[in-house]
Amino acid sequence: MAHNGVLLDRESFSCSVCLDLLKDPVTIPCGHSYCIKCIEDHWNEENQKDVRSCPQCRQTFTPRPVLVKSTMLAALTEQLKMTGLGAAPPDQHYAGPEDVACDICTGRKLKATKSCLMCLVSYCGKHLQPHYDVAQLKKHQLVEPSKQLSENICSLHDELMKMFCRTDKQCICYLCMVEEHNGHDIVSASAERMDKQKELEVRREEIQLRIQEGEKDMRLLQQEVEAIKDCANKALEDNENIFSEVIRLIKQRSSEVRQQIRSLQESEVSRVKDLQEKLEQEIFELKRKDAELEQLSHTEDHNQFLQNFPSLSAVSECKDSPSISVCPWACYVDVSAAVSDLRDKLQDVLRDNWTNASLTVTEVDALLSEPEPKTRNDFLKYLQEIALDPETAHKQLLLSEGNRKATLMRKDQVQDNHPKRFSAFFQILSKQSLTGRCYWEVEWGGLGGYVAVAYKDVHKTKTSFGWNDESWALFCQKDKNHFLHNKMKTAIAGSDFPRVGVYLDHGAGTLSFYSVCETMTLLHKVQTSFTQPLYAGVQLWFRMGDSAEICELK
Repeated sequence: MAHNGVLLDRESFSCSVCLDLLKDPVTIPCGHSYCIKCIEDHWNEENQKDVRSCPQCRQTFTPRPVLVKSTMLAALTEQLKMTGLGAAPPDQHYAGPEDVACDICTGRKLKATKSCLMCLVSYCGKHLQPHYDVAQLKKHQLVEPSKQLSENICSLHDELMKMFCRTDKQCICYLCMVEEHNGHDIVSASAERMDKQKELEVRREEIQLRIQEGEKDMRLLQQEVEAIKDCANKALEDNENIFSEVIRLIKQRSSEVRQQIRSLQESEVSRVKDLQEKLEQEIFELKRKDAELEQLSHTEDHNQFLQNFPSLSAVSECKDSPSISVCPWACYVDVSAAVSDLRDKLQDVLRDNWTNASLTVTEVDALLSEPEPKTRNDFLKYLQEIALDPETAHKQLLLSEGNRKATLMRKDQVQDNHPKRFSAFFQILSKQSLTGRCYWEVEWGGLGGYVAVAYKDVHKTKTSFGWNDESWALFCQKDKNHFLHNKMKTAIAGSDFPRVGVYLDHGAGTLSFYSVCETMTLLHKVQTSFTQPLYAGVQLWFRMGDSAEICELK
C-alpha cells in the first residue's frame, strides 16, 4: 500500500505529455498542469487559429491563454526530486521496436495499452484515461494496440470506413457508399463482421475436425511406424538366428567332409605305403640275387661255375605288380562334385528367397511410388544396365557389343542345347532380373521385331513373345505395329519406331513403351500385377543381318 501511494504521488506531479516530472510547471484554465515547454509545443502544432485545447480533456480556449509558472508545483516537484521519488518509470513501460507506441507521448514514448478506432490513435495508460472519464469518449471503440489503424481510413475520402460493400467485397466509408458504390449491396462493417464471424466459426469447426482427424491419422501412422520397427527388428533377429543356424550347419557339414577327406587320405596313404614296402622287399631280394650272379660270373673254375649255376640262377617267379597310376585328385572327384552341387543348390535357394524378399519390399515401396516420369531425363534416372544372356540366345543369334547387341545369322553360332535356350523363335532374354523401377532403350537395325519383358521360365520351344501369359511384347515393323499379351493383339498407331524406350515399375504393376526421338511418345501402357521378377527380351524377324541392340546410355 505504501508503495502504491508513493507511485500515485509521483504520477500526480507528472506531465501528461512527456510523462516526466513537471519542469517549470504551468496550470491552464481547465486545471490541468504541464511543463511549460510541452504545452507550448503542443499548442504550436495545433492548426486552428487562436483556438487551443487541453491534451487531456480536449477543452478549448480562445484566445490562447497566458502561461504563468506555478510556484507551488515547482517547489513540490523539486522536493520529489530531492527525496529520490522522481525517478523515471521502469524501462519496460517504454515502447520498443516491436511495440505499439503511444501517439500522444512526446520524447521517449510509452507502450500503448489501447487503440481507439474512432480517434485512430493509440494511447498509453495515462493518455487513455479521458476515454474512461469523458462521456463523449466513452462511446469510442477501444481495441488492443494496433499498428494498422491507418488502414481503417478511406484512401479516397480520408474518412473512417464503417461500411462494407458486398458487391465489391471491400470496406468503404459513407462517401463511397453514395458515390463509387452507389446501388451496391452495402451493410455496416459490424453486420458483415457478424455474418463472417459465423462463417469463421463454421470454418474453424471444419478445420478443428480435420485437425482431429489428422491427429488421429498421425497416431495411427506412428503406431504403424512402431509396428514396422518391431517387425523389422523381429525380422532382423530371425535373420540373424536363421543365418547363424545355416552357418553352423554348413560349418558342421564342412567339418564332416574334412574328416571324410582326411580319413580317405589316411587309407589311401596306408595302401600306397604297403605297396611301397612290398616293392622295397622285392627290389632288395633282386639286388641280392643280382650280386650273387655277378660273383658267379667272375668264377674262373668251370666246374665250380657249372655246379653253382643251377641254384643261383633260379629266380622266383615275378608276381603281378599292382596297377600304379599317379592321379591323386581322382579319389576326391566325387567329394568335390558333391560339395560343388551343394554350393549351386544353396546359391539357387538364396537367390530365389532373396527375389521373394525383394518383391515384398517392392510392393511396400509401391505404396509410396513417385509420379511417373515425363521427360527423357526423368526416365534416365531409372536407367538399368542390361546385358543379354548367351545361354538363352537362339543358336542363330550372334552377340556383340558386350552382349548388348543380337544379330540374326544364317548359320548356328553355338552347338549346345542349353535348357534355357530359345529354339523355336529368334529370341533372347537379359541376364539381369528386373524389379522396382527400370528404364532401357532398344534400337533396331533392319526390319524390326519384338521388344518384350518376360518371366524367367517363359516357354522356350513353343511360342513367341506375347503369345502366352508369361510375356508382354511390342511388335515394331513399319505399319504393322501392335502390342501382344496372352495371344491378345492391340494395334499401335504410327509407322516407324527405330528406337523404343521401355519403362517398368514392377511394384506398381505398370509397363510402358515409348517411341524415343526428340520427345517421348507413349505407344502403349500396361497396368497389371507382376508375380515374378521380369527379364528384358528381344526377338528378331526373319531377315538375316537384322539386329537389335540394348542402347548404352549415360
